[in-house]
Formats: sequence, structure tokens, C-alpha cells
Amino acid sequence: MYSYQIIDFEKPLERRDYPDPVPEGNEVVVRITGCGVCHSDLHLWQGYFDLGDGNRVTHADRGAKLPFTMGHEIIGEVKAVGPDADGISIGDRRIVFPWIGCGECPVCEDGNENQCNKPRGPGTRLDGGYSDHVVVPHPRYLVDYEGIEENLASTYACSGLTAYSALCKLDTLINRDKVVIIGAGGVGISAVHIGSAVLSHDMVVADLDPAKRAAAVAAGAKYAVDNGADGAVAEIKELTEGGAGGVIDFVGSPVTAQFGLDILRKGGTLVIVGLFGGSITMPVPFFPFFQRRIMGSYVGNLREMHELVDLVKAGKVPPIPIETRPLSEINEAFDDMINGRIHGRVVVNP
Repeated sequence: MYSYQIIDFEKPLERRDYPDPVPEGNEVVVRITGCGVCHSDLHLWQGYFDLGDGNRVTHADRGAKLPFTMGHEIIGEVKAVGPDADGISIGDRRIVFPWIGCGECPVCEDGNENQCNKPRGPGTRLDGGYSDHVVVPHPRYLVDYEGIEENLASTYACSGLTAYSALCKLDTLINRDKVVIIGAGGVGISAVHIGSAVLSHDMVVADLDPAKRAAAVAAGAKYAVDNGADGAVAEIKELTEGGAGGVIDFVGSPVTAQFGLDILRKGGTLVIVGLFGGSITMPVPFFPFFQRRIMGSYVGNLREMHELVDLVKAGKVPPIPIETRPLSEINEAFDDMINGRIHGRVVVNP
């Protein structure tokens, strides 16, 4: 097998060759046919997450070592199964659910492995999908995508799932509410596409890039606003008749998080998803005064993954724009993502 790996942080990924993996126990070896390129990979590639005020969480703090293979939006074909792996056959084509926990703690037993304190997901903690093979610890993490275009299906493992889980957290909306999506990149556009299947509320998209705003309207957003323009807060408050009932921040910077707070109505919910980094401060009395919920959302659980795939199979979620490239062009794809030249999602094929 071969993999494109981080050898040194913030340096181009390098190809390394290894023996083909042999599955043990419940493990399944998947021959990768595609892997989505995700913005969160940039933080792994940089080697840290920015916590603001000079504080960081490093790749080493999270338990990973170099060399490391990123890539967590994985699609592929079962190539080999361990002696204890049931319910899966060689040749089956599946999406790999990557948000895997220890499988033994109370959180995992409740089905929320994405909240486990001992994660072991491919592409984030274990070697992942920028390769031609990956080892999956159990068949239950393989999701049937029959009827969905293959490269598109890979994106539901992260960008689609992340958007779906965040949308599901807006569970206190009232009939007149509108929802604001901050950031119209790959995940934000996924939220617009999925939103009509999850919510019955109009969506307003806020983004600095006019091309992304246009794409959001084309995808189904009712309005699109330049959140960097003077008067953007007042504009959204007018569009939402006093403030949004729900805001999802897919950027996660101090500026966008503050913007999200500024446009919320009393009792509204701000869901922060993006990992751009930094910190904000907020007067404690504002929590009771404005009765707002501020919460985080990190990817999604396996149940939500199946729910999302079922919605896609039923034709209730329009496809996002997909561009495919060979895995050998992964460094060029990274450069395009860093410089904002990607609209939709790039999937690399070994």
C-alpha cells in the first residue's frame, strides 16, 4: 500500500510505501476508492489548533505521531476481513464512519462515540484515507451507500454529517424563526442542501466571498449577506425580524462567533462548528439577560450518519458540487483550499 503522509508539519505531504495491512479480530481492510479533502485537515497539517491568546493544542497533545496519514471522508471496497468480523463481505462498497471512540465507555455505549475521550478515528488519530488502503476496527463503522454516487457519498462522512448534526441541534426554533449559516464553504453549503430536509425555516447565509454567497442562494438559501460589510448585523436583524432563532458558525473565528452572538434573538441558539481558532469574551450577565444557548457541535454520531444517508437515498438532499483529483495531487488540493479556490468539495482518488 502507499500513503501520502505528514512527515514534517506545514511541509508538503510525501508518498511512503508500506506492506498491505492484514486484518485481525473484528478489523476490516478497505481498499480506498476516494477520500474527501476537509478543511480540518489543515489544522492537523499545521500541527496545532489555535485556542487564542497564544495557547495551542498540538498534534502530539492529541496522541498522534509522525509520519501520519490524514483523510477521514473515506469511501471504498472491502478487501479483507478479520476472523471475527461478521456482517460484511469482500467486495462490499461502503462509507467509512470515522468518528470512532474506544467502544467501551458509557459515552460509546450510548452511541455517541464522537464524544469519547479516547478517540481512535482514521485520519484524525489513526492513519486514514490519503492512501489506497485503510484498516477499520469493526464492520459496524461501514455504512452502505447503495444508490448514491460514489465520490459524493464520501463527503457525508464529515462535511455532510457535521452539517446534519449541527442542524439537528437547532431544536428550539419557533415557526417565525430564520436560521443563519455563517460560512459558505463545503460544510456550509452542505448545511444549506440538508437544511430543507431537516428544518422548515428559511436560511440566510453570511459569507465574505460574493461567489460563495451566490452559490449559497443557488443551493437554496433565501438570502445571502456579506458579514464583513458595514451594517451587516442590522441587515440580518431586519431579514430575521429582530434576530435569528438559530445561527450555525461554520468558520469558528472570534469575529464570526461574535457576529453570531450579535444577530441572535433572545432565547436563540448559536452552534459553533468551525475550528479556525481564537477566543472571545462575553459578560456573564448576558447569559441570563438574553437567555441564549451557546453550544459546540463536533461532527456527528453513527446514528446520525445512518439518518443522513437515508435522507440522501430518499432523494431529499441535493448533491453538493464535487471535484475529483488523483491522490497524487493532494498537495495542490491543499494549496487551493488554503487560498480559497475550492467551491464545494474535492475528493481525491488513489
